[in-house]
Amino acid sequence: MFPEWVSTAPAIEELTDWRVEMEIIKTGERCFCSWSGGKDSCLALHRAVDLGGVPEYLFTMLHEDGTHSRSHSIPLDVLQAQADCMNIPLVTGSATWNEYEEVFIDALHKFQRKGITAGVFGDIDLQGHLEWEEKVCGAANIKPCLPLWKCERLDILDELFHLGYKAMIVTINTKLMDAKYLGRVITPNLVDEFERAGIDPCGENGEYHTIVFDGPLFRRPLELKKGKSVQHTERYVSMQLSTDNR
Repeated sequence: MFPEWVSTAPAIEELTDWRVEMEIIKTGERCFCSWSGGKDSCLALHRAVDLGGVPEYLFTMLHEDGTHSRSHSIPLDVLQAQADCMNIPLVTGSATWNEYEEVFIDALHKFQRKGITAGVFGDIDLQGHLEWEEKVCGAANIKPCLPLWKCERLDILDELFHLGYKAMIVTINTKLMDAKYLGRVITPNLVDEFERAGIDPCGENGEYHTIVFDGPLFRRPLELKKGKSVQHTERYVSMQLSTDNR
Protein backbone atom coordinates (compact mmCIF):
# COMPACT_ATOMS: atom_id res chain seq x y z
CA MET A 1 0.00 0.00 0.00
CA PHE A 2 3.01 2.24 0.28
CA PRO A 3 5.18 3.65 -2.52
CA GLU A 4 8.76 2.50 -2.71
CA TRP A 5 11.41 5.17 -2.24
CA VAL A 6 15.07 5.36 -1.38
CA SER A 7 15.69 7.24 1.86
CA THR A 8 18.52 9.71 2.23
CA ALA A 9 17.68 10.51 5.85
CA PRO A 10 20.59 10.60 8.31
CA ALA A 11 22.02 7.21 9.22
CA ILE A 12 20.54 5.68 12.36
CA GLU A 13 23.70 6.21 14.39
CA GLU A 14 23.41 9.95 13.74
CA LEU A 15 19.95 10.14 15.30
CA THR A 16 20.98 9.33 18.86
CA ASP A 17 19.40 12.44 20.43
CA TRP A 18 15.82 11.42 19.74
CA ARG A 19 16.41 7.65 19.72
CA VAL A 20 17.71 7.69 23.29
CA GLU A 21 14.68 9.58 24.63
CA MET A 22 11.85 8.27 22.48
CA GLU A 23 10.27 4.89 21.92
CA ILE A 24 11.67 3.47 18.69
CA ILE A 25 9.35 2.12 16.05
CA LYS A 26 10.20 -1.44 15.05
CA THR A 27 10.54 -2.95 11.59
CA GLY A 28 7.10 -4.03 10.43
CA GLU A 29 5.31 -2.23 13.26
CA ARG A 30 1.89 -0.90 12.29
CA CYS A 31 1.39 2.77 13.14
CA PHE A 32 -0.75 5.81 12.62
CA CYS A 33 0.60 9.31 12.10
CA SER A 34 -0.88 12.29 13.91
CA TRP A 35 -1.22 14.23 10.68
CA SER A 36 -1.35 18.00 10.36
CA GLY A 37 -0.66 17.91 6.64
CA GLY A 38 2.49 19.96 7.28
CA LYS A 39 6.23 19.54 7.07
CA ASP A 40 7.01 18.27 10.59
CA SER A 41 4.46 15.46 10.66
CA CYS A 42 5.54 14.54 7.13
CA LEU A 43 9.24 14.30 7.98
CA ALA A 44 8.43 12.41 11.18
CA LEU A 45 6.45 9.90 9.11
CA HIS A 46 9.29 9.68 6.59
CA ARG A 47 11.74 8.80 9.35
CA ALA A 48 9.34 6.28 10.90
CA VAL A 49 8.95 4.49 7.57
CA ASP A 50 12.71 4.64 7.10
CA LEU A 51 13.04 2.73 10.37
CA GLY A 52 10.64 0.07 9.12
CA GLY A 53 7.29 1.33 10.40
CA VAL A 54 4.16 0.55 8.38
CA PRO A 55 1.77 3.53 8.27
CA GLU A 56 -1.83 2.36 8.24
CA TYR A 57 -3.56 5.70 8.79
CA LEU A 58 -3.11 9.45 8.77
CA PHE A 59 -5.14 10.88 11.66
CA THR A 60 -6.24 14.52 11.58
CA MET A 61 -8.36 16.45 14.04
CA LEU A 62 -10.87 18.89 12.52
CA HIS A 63 -12.94 21.78 13.80
CA GLU A 64 -16.25 20.70 15.29
CA ASP A 65 -18.02 21.44 11.99
CA GLY A 66 -15.74 18.94 10.23
CA THR A 67 -14.71 21.26 7.40
CA HIS A 68 -11.12 22.28 8.24
CA SER A 69 -8.23 20.96 10.32
CA ARG A 70 -7.37 22.41 13.69
CA SER A 71 -4.41 24.85 13.77
CA HIS A 72 -3.46 24.54 10.09
CA SER A 73 -7.02 25.24 8.86
CA ILE A 74 -6.64 22.96 5.81
CA PRO A 75 -9.94 22.02 4.10
CA LEU A 76 -11.00 18.39 4.51
CA ASP A 77 -11.16 17.79 0.75
CA VAL A 78 -7.56 19.00 0.38
CA LEU A 79 -6.41 16.75 3.23
CA GLN A 80 -8.19 13.83 1.59
CA ALA A 81 -6.55 14.60 -1.76
CA GLN A 82 -3.16 14.79 -0.01
CA ALA A 83 -3.72 11.39 1.63
CA ASP A 84 -4.78 9.95 -1.73
CA CYS A 85 -1.53 11.23 -3.26
CA MET A 86 0.34 9.35 -0.52
CA ASN A 87 -1.87 6.25 -0.78
CA ILE A 88 -2.48 6.21 2.99
CA PRO A 89 -6.05 6.22 4.36
CA LEU A 90 -7.12 9.41 6.14
CA VAL A 91 -9.07 9.18 9.40
CA THR A 92 -10.52 12.33 10.95
CA GLY A 93 -12.10 13.36 14.21
CA SER A 94 -14.18 16.49 14.77
CA ALA A 95 -14.28 18.29 18.11
CA THR A 96 -14.31 21.53 20.00
CA TRP A 97 -11.14 22.24 21.97
CA ASN A 98 -12.97 21.05 25.11
CA GLU A 99 -13.83 17.73 23.44
CA TYR A 100 -10.51 17.35 21.62
CA GLU A 101 -8.76 14.98 24.02
CA GLU A 102 -11.76 12.68 24.45
CA VAL A 103 -12.28 12.37 20.68
CA PHE A 104 -8.55 11.83 20.12
CA ILE A 105 -8.34 9.03 22.68
CA ASP A 106 -11.47 7.37 21.30
CA ALA A 107 -9.84 7.24 17.86
CA LEU A 108 -6.67 5.74 19.36
CA HIS A 109 -8.72 3.00 21.03
CA LYS A 110 -10.15 2.15 17.62
CA PHE A 111 -6.65 2.05 16.12
CA GLN A 112 -5.44 -0.18 18.93
CA ARG A 113 -8.28 -2.64 18.36
CA LYS A 114 -7.19 -2.84 14.71
CA GLY A 115 -3.67 -3.83 15.73
CA ILE A 116 -1.98 -0.42 15.63
CA THR A 117 0.75 -0.32 18.28
CA ALA A 118 2.53 2.99 17.63
CA GLY A 119 1.67 6.61 16.93
CA VAL A 120 4.02 8.96 15.08
CA PHE A 121 4.10 12.64 16.11
CA GLY A 122 6.04 15.55 14.60
CA ASP A 123 6.85 17.63 17.68
CA ILE A 124 10.41 18.89 18.09
CA ASP A 125 10.86 20.11 21.67
CA LEU A 126 7.65 21.39 23.25
CA GLN A 127 7.54 19.50 26.54
CA GLY A 128 3.83 20.11 27.05
CA HIS A 129 3.05 18.47 23.71
CA LEU A 130 5.19 15.46 24.56
CA GLU A 131 3.46 14.99 27.90
CA TRP A 132 0.02 15.20 26.26
CA GLU A 133 0.99 12.67 23.59
CA GLU A 134 2.30 10.28 26.24
CA LYS A 135 -0.97 10.71 28.14
CA VAL A 136 -3.36 10.05 25.25
CA CYS A 137 -1.30 7.20 23.82
CA GLY A 138 -0.99 5.63 27.26
CA ALA A 139 -4.76 5.68 27.60
CA ALA A 140 -5.02 3.48 24.49
CA ASN A 141 -1.93 1.31 25.12
CA ILE A 142 -0.16 2.76 22.09
CA LYS A 143 3.43 3.93 22.22
CA PRO A 144 4.24 7.49 21.06
CA CYS A 145 7.14 7.85 18.63
CA LEU A 146 8.61 11.32 18.01
CA PRO A 147 11.32 10.98 15.35
CA LEU A 148 12.14 14.73 15.34
CA TRP A 149 12.40 15.11 19.12
CA LYS A 150 15.31 17.33 20.21
CA CYS A 151 16.66 17.61 16.66
CA GLU A 152 18.12 20.94 15.59
CA ARG A 153 15.71 23.15 13.65
CA LEU A 154 18.04 23.78 10.73
CA ASP A 155 18.96 20.09 10.50
CA ILE A 156 15.28 19.24 10.16
CA LEU A 157 14.80 21.76 7.38
CA ASP A 158 18.02 20.77 5.61
CA GLU A 159 16.82 17.15 5.60
CA LEU A 160 13.42 18.19 4.31
CA PHE A 161 15.01 20.09 1.42
CA HIS A 162 17.56 17.34 0.72
CA LEU A 163 14.83 14.71 0.47
CA GLY A 164 12.89 16.87 -1.96
CA TYR A 165 9.80 17.69 0.07
CA LYS A 166 7.90 20.83 -0.88
CA ALA A 167 5.79 22.72 1.65
CA MET A 168 3.79 25.95 1.48
CA ILE A 169 2.83 28.27 4.34
CA VAL A 170 -0.95 28.13 4.78
CA THR A 171 -1.54 29.73 8.20
CA ILE A 172 0.29 32.51 10.06
CA ASN A 173 0.08 33.87 13.58
CA THR A 174 0.18 37.58 12.81
CA LYS A 175 1.24 38.36 16.38
CA LEU A 176 4.50 36.49 15.74
CA MET A 177 5.28 37.10 12.05
CA ASP A 178 4.16 39.14 9.08
CA ALA A 179 1.23 37.89 7.01
CA LYS A 180 3.24 38.64 3.85
CA TYR A 181 4.70 35.13 4.10
CA LEU A 182 1.31 33.47 3.57
CA GLY A 183 1.36 31.27 0.47
CA ARG A 184 5.16 31.17 0.27
CA VAL A 185 6.92 27.87 -0.37
CA ILE A 186 9.55 27.03 2.25
CA THR A 187 13.05 27.28 0.73
CA PRO A 188 16.58 27.67 2.12
CA ASN A 189 16.48 31.35 1.23
CA LEU A 190 13.20 31.83 3.07
CA VAL A 191 14.64 30.05 6.12
CA ASP A 192 17.57 32.50 6.05
CA GLU A 193 15.06 35.35 5.95
CA PHE A 194 13.25 33.89 8.97
CA GLU A 195 16.47 33.75 10.93
CA ARG A 196 17.32 37.37 10.13
CA ALA A 197 13.81 38.37 11.26
CA GLY A 198 14.08 36.37 14.50
CA ILE A 199 11.40 33.86 13.46
CA ASP A 200 11.74 30.25 14.60
CA PRO A 201 12.81 28.50 11.35
CA CYS A 202 10.41 25.59 11.90
CA GLY A 203 7.59 27.68 13.35
CA GLU A 204 7.62 25.44 16.42
CA ASN A 205 6.18 28.24 18.56
CA GLY A 206 3.15 28.50 16.29
CA GLU A 207 4.47 31.25 14.05
CA TYR A 208 3.31 29.48 10.89
CA HIS A 209 1.87 26.20 9.58
CA THR A 210 2.42 24.47 6.26
CA ILE A 211 0.99 21.93 3.86
CA VAL A 212 3.31 19.48 2.07
CA PHE A 213 2.45 18.98 -1.57
CA ASP A 214 5.24 16.80 -2.97
CA GLY A 215 8.12 14.58 -1.90
CA PRO A 216 9.27 10.96 -1.55
CA LEU A 217 6.14 9.78 0.29
CA PHE A 218 3.93 11.09 -2.52
CA ARG A 219 3.00 8.95 -5.50
CA ARG A 220 2.05 12.13 -7.33
CA PRO A 221 2.15 15.83 -6.43
CA LEU A 222 -0.79 17.48 -4.74
CA GLU A 223 -1.98 20.25 -7.05
CA LEU A 224 -2.96 23.24 -4.93
CA LYS A 225 -4.93 26.32 -5.90
CA LYS A 226 -4.42 29.36 -3.70
CA GLY A 227 -7.42 31.50 -2.86
CA LYS A 228 -7.83 34.62 -0.78
CA SER A 229 -6.49 35.01 2.75
CA VAL A 230 -8.98 34.75 5.60
CA GLN A 231 -8.62 36.15 9.12
CA HIS A 232 -10.30 33.42 11.16
CA THR A 233 -9.30 34.53 14.67
CA GLU A 234 -7.77 37.67 16.14
CA ARG A 235 -4.29 36.24 15.60
CA TYR A 236 -4.49 33.77 12.75
CA VAL A 237 -4.79 34.30 9.02
CA SER A 238 -5.04 31.38 6.59
CA MET A 239 -4.87 30.83 2.86
CA GLN A 240 -8.01 29.39 1.28
CA LEU A 241 -7.02 26.24 -0.61
CA SER A 242 -8.57 23.97 -3.19
CA THR A 243 -7.24 21.19 -5.39
CA ASP A 244 -7.85 19.58 -8.77
CA ASN A 245 -6.56 16.20 -7.55
CA ARG A 246 -9.15 13.46 -7.70
